[in-house]
Amino acid sequence: MKVRALNLGYKPTDIAVGSARSCYFGGGIVTPESVSEWKKKNELLNSIFKAGHHTTLMHYHFTFLIEGISRLLIWRLLHSHPFYNSEQVSQRYAKMKPQNFTYPKRANKKSWQNYYAKMFSYYEELIERLNPVIENILPKFKKKEAVKKAQEFARYLLPLGMNAHLYHTINVITALRYINAIKVIPEAMDEAKEFSKLIEKEMLRIDKDLAPLIEFAKSEEVVFPDIDIEKIKEEKNIKERVEIFDIVDYDFELTPNYAGVLRSSNIYLDEAILGSFNSYVKLSLSADAQNQRHRRSPAIRPKLKDIYKRDFYTPAIISLNKEVEKIYKEAVEFSYDFFEKEKEVLGFSEAAYALLNAHNIEIVEHNDFQEFAHKAQMRLCYNAQEEIFDIVYEQVRQLKKAGVKAANKFLPPCALRYQEGIRPICPEGERFCGVKVWKLGFDEYKRII
Repeated sequence: MKVRALNLGYKPTDIAVGSARSCYFGGGIVTPESVSEWKKKNELLNSIFKAGHHTTLMHYHFTFLIEGISRLLIWRLLHSHPFYNSEQVSQRYAKMKPQNFTYPKRANKKSWQNYYAKMFSYYEELIERLNPVIENILPKFKKKEAVKKAQEFARYLLPLGMNAHLYHTINVITALRYINAIKVIPEAMDEAKEFSKLIEKEMLRIDKDLAPLIEFAKSEEVVFPDIDIEKIKEEKNIKERVEIFDIVDYDFELTPNYAGVLRSSNIYLDEAILGSFNSYVKLSLSADAQNQRHRRSPAIRPKLKDIYKRDFYTPAIISLNKEVEKIYKEAVEFSYDFFEKEKEVLGFSEAAYALLNAHNIEIVEHNDFQEFAHKAQMRLCYNAQEEIFDIVYEQVRQLKKAGVKAANKFLPPCALRYQEGIRPICPEGERFCGVKVWKLGFDEYKRII
């Protein structure tokens, strides 16, 4: 793994102390340069930090350039909270490479090399088999995208040990929380420790005065929450793959703020935030990786060990072709066989790298209507991942069935822009899906790819 932090030209602690002193200094801004050599700088810094006054440390953001990190660790740590921004290589649109995998430290590397090679061969075979199937479905002007679409579905057969590279931006407090949180992380513990050491090294390279804060983060107690999904399911009488509950019905006015590219609805919050609902969702790890990007749609995610069963997602396009479906299921069963053998040797935490993107998990998420209006735009778009499209569609369908007044405002971007008279109707340009979704009724939304 490689981690490098961009140097922004200022020390985080100088900005923190300068901003803190500015609060009590009537003569104007106290600049970072003016506090750099101030004798009481570290005394004030440590005092406000240990008192829990952390906003001063949120002005500086580390942008980490990360290579060779597993999808498992990204899912469990980097994208499991709201306080980040990431741009990472897409498994939907970029062809994966067979050498880019993380190996558990105590594993038999030859055995894992063979496993990864086998899964990668399944991945490549599925792309080849799906390509003509998808070509036959796509409109003429989109047929050149068949291979990309085939990659999108074949990636379900990639293990969580597949590596990624990304830009990852977090503030100082979030970086310190990472260092604290990895002590109890339920999966990928060894890799998380390595990651923690690397970001610590980079933080200190940029600002050695962060050292006492880092040591504090290492020593403070932390627990991983005990989440009983079965108890929630029993209490809410949940039977289906997607079920909404605890609806707070509150209507709101739909305005161009929701339909514009800048989405100024995030600045001018309105009554939409007063409406909300919770959802139980069973979904693949691949879909949840997409779901996590909605940072204002938080979810609880139990330890994988606590909810493990042989349960996986099969896209509809796979089931269309019996030969393709046979290869897919063979690959998944091969993966589960390997994982269950390895977890007896390595423990669940490290063997989890072998689990596939297709593996189903269970989460419970919370949405307010303002956030969900944005999420519906992104995920009811026909360019969105098919599985998460189906999940959001089902959430909207259930809200409509429950008589929620605002439910008819949860629309894909083209339908919303058409309604608000904004041009172009589809904002995707050459990525237009080819379907005039804005002319369809909600019940007419149908997708297979």
